[in-house]
Amino acid sequence: MAERSQFEELARQLSAVGAVKRDMGRILPPDCPAGSAAVLTLLGRHGDMRMSKLAELLSVDMSVTSRHVAHVAARGWIERSPDPADKRSRILHLTPEGAAQLDELSRRTTHLLADRLSDWTDDEVGQLIRLMTRLRASFGDCRSAPARIPHP
Repeated sequence: MAERSQFEELARQLSAVGAVKRDMGRILPPDCPAGSAAVLTLLGRHGDMRMSKLAELLSVDMSVTSRHVAHVAARGWIERSPDPADKRSRILHLTPEGAAQLDELSRRTTHLLADRLSDWTDDEVGQLIRLMTRLRASFGDCRSAPARIPHP
């Protein structure tokens, strides 16, 4: 197991990832803030879904999800259809305009990462992906009960 000083440095580096996320947020179109981009990304990745499932995937409460959904729906990027299984619920799905917006977001993000990581080898980028995937898996479902922190 790694030493305490390594975990302390890891915590500092993870905190600094916020700067990377802010830089990535700056490339978003003005009419597509991060919450809207997240809605489009999740619908693009997982397909049609209920608002409750989207809220779960976003790890935010329903009121926040509703605001994000209203924003993207007002721009014609998603449609809300009645759920045949429960008429009180709505199924969200990307429109062709939403798919085009998602493609533009992907293009911008890919361009930024390619620019910022231009001096990295393919192996280094692959290693980063593998390690970040493993880190995320180690934390499991962050929406569940908080992890117990052992006391020294």
